[in-house]
Amino acid sequence: QVQLVESGGGLVQPGGSLRLACVASGTIVSLNVMGWYRQAPGKQRELVARITNGGSTRHADSVKGRFTISRDNAKNTVYLQMNSLKPEDTAVYYCYAGAGLSYTPDYWGQGTQVTVSS
Repeated sequence: QVQLVESGGGLVQPGGSLRLACVASGTIVSLNVMGWYRQAPGKQRELVARITNGGSTRHADSVKGRFTISRDNAKNTVYLQMNSLKPEDTAVYYCYAGAGLSYTPDYWGQGTQVTVSS
């Protein structure tokens, strides 16, 4: 089993920045991808960004140039640096981890709220 604990959410004004962190523990040697989804009220959960064990990244078109995913393997931690935040970025952000070749989620964190509002 893998446990994921997120931190770093909060309230920020448009144009501001936040950094989310997700610490993994448990059977992490089985993982080959970690990343972030988000879910806004009334909308489906969507992939924001992911990073593989090899360091390959993918970002959603809606966040390219503004968000950056990174990882610190020594700390078993994945980060999501969010800059130039917009009101439409408001959502619950969920960390996830996967062990399969398709990079789909097998484990989820509890979620952290990000609210962008003036």
